[in-house]
Amino acid sequence: MARSQRSRRARCPEDAVISWCTSRTIAAVLGAVLLSGCASFTPDGGMSVVQDKTRTAIGKDVVKITNAADARAARERIDALLAAPLDIEGAVQIALLNNRGLQAAYNDLGISEADYVAASLPPNPIVSLARTAGKGTVEIEASIVLNILALFTLPARTAIAAQEFNQAQYRAVETSFRLAAETRRAYIRAVASQELASFLTQARASADAAADLMRKLGETGSANKLDQARAGAFNAEVGVQLAQARLRARSDREALIRLLGLWGNDLAFKLPATLPPLPRTISAVTDVEADAISRRVDVLMARRELDATAKAAGLTEATRYISLLELGGLGTFERSRTPEGTERGRRLGPGVDIEIPIFDGGETSMRRARETYMRALNRLAEKAVNVRSEARTAYQTYRGSYDIARQYQQSVLPLRKIVSDEALLRYNGMLIDVFELLTTARERITSTMAAIEARRDFLLTEVDFQTAIIGGGTGGGEGRGGTAAPSAEPAAAH
Repeated sequence: MARSQRSRRARCPEDAVISWCTSRTIAAVLGAVLLSGCASFTPDGGMSVVQDKTRTAIGKDVVKITNAADARAARERIDALLAAPLDIEGAVQIALLNNRGLQAAYNDLGISEADYVAASLPPNPIVSLARTAGKGTVEIEASIVLNILALFTLPARTAIAAQEFNQAQYRAVETSFRLAAETRRAYIRAVASQELASFLTQARASADAAADLMRKLGETGSANKLDQARAGAFNAEVGVQLAQARLRARSDREALIRLLGLWGNDLAFKLPATLPPLPRTISAVTDVEADAISRRVDVLMARRELDATAKAAGLTEATRYISLLELGGLGTFERSRTPEGTERGRRLGPGVDIEIPIFDGGETSMRRARETYMRALNRLAEKAVNVRSEARTAYQTYRGSYDIARQYQQSVLPLRKIVSDEALLRYNGMLIDVFELLTTARERITSTMAAIEARRDFLLTEVDFQTAIIGGGTGGGEGRGGTAAPSAEPAAAH
């Protein structure tokens, strides 16, 4: 018995704290950690959904570059695509591999995954120690507190975080679709501008030759000053159009370069001389609205947002009366010196902290949750209406643009050629004057330029129609005016 008392008196304050942390408390905390179902980081950072959706919808590969091996593999594929004249599919693939703005969007996905994993972790216990001393007395107080409410609601909060992470995955999918669509538009504009500049170069050569011939005829007295001035003005006008076309071609090429993320020696890539020919027919689509509603990535995102909001509202309902519940344990160790000797004492006990809803019984949080849910519901309904309209508009514009471009190809240009040939014959036969000949040439140039632009517009509306169905842009005519806006700065280094 005396040995036991001496052993108890020999204990230090740390022993008192350890003895207070009973095995039952430790087991409770460890059990909470093991049974909470913590999420873990995925090997690919959540990219599997992005890769599958992108490959299925547009047939392209995407990759999140996280190490030197990924960068090297992407660079090798880019070099192979740039070695040959760049087609539109190759341009889209380069943009998806090399655009740093897209890589930043994938980094946002990684941040969302980190938030999801963090939300799935149980709350950390709070341990506090305090020591007071005076007049021969030493008192050490220790406590450990665990947020029981956060632990009980952990499965619900984890499910909400999982929904939010899935939303982030679909945002990354939408960003990939948008970059692909912008690259297609920029490519079409760049090739069309180049084709237009090439045509005007030929027209300028013909106009220059005609003006030079008219000037020589004037020197011999075979052409009057009026005809010479008309030929010179026509030549100057074509020259102005050529200068404008070249400026537009440079601007459109640079817009494409920004989307591709290229710089340095890669800027020497070659584009086709002309746009692809019109297809003989285009297939009819029976129900574009249903197709868009089922496939549009922004609609899928809105549905997931609604699900997450509903789960959050359910959690708010479950915790409306108790927003703070903490369970803890408190231990106090005392030691004092008296004339009779040293006295030691120890007190242990549990503690509970509860927030009493006196002034707010959870009505404000419930009202906020209901309004948040209704906001998500109304936004989804609005999105459904808009998507249906955009799909219809995009398809109608797609069909109409094809008919216009085909009309130019099958009717306008052949008739303009006949008019031009007949005018030349009549001029050689002295049946018409220079003014009529130049007017005919000017009209043919205008029609040819309009035909190129009509073919360009059809290809752009084809891109708009695709984005109206799968997402990644606003269908129904977004892409025809102006140049594509860059989505990212080019890479600083390869």
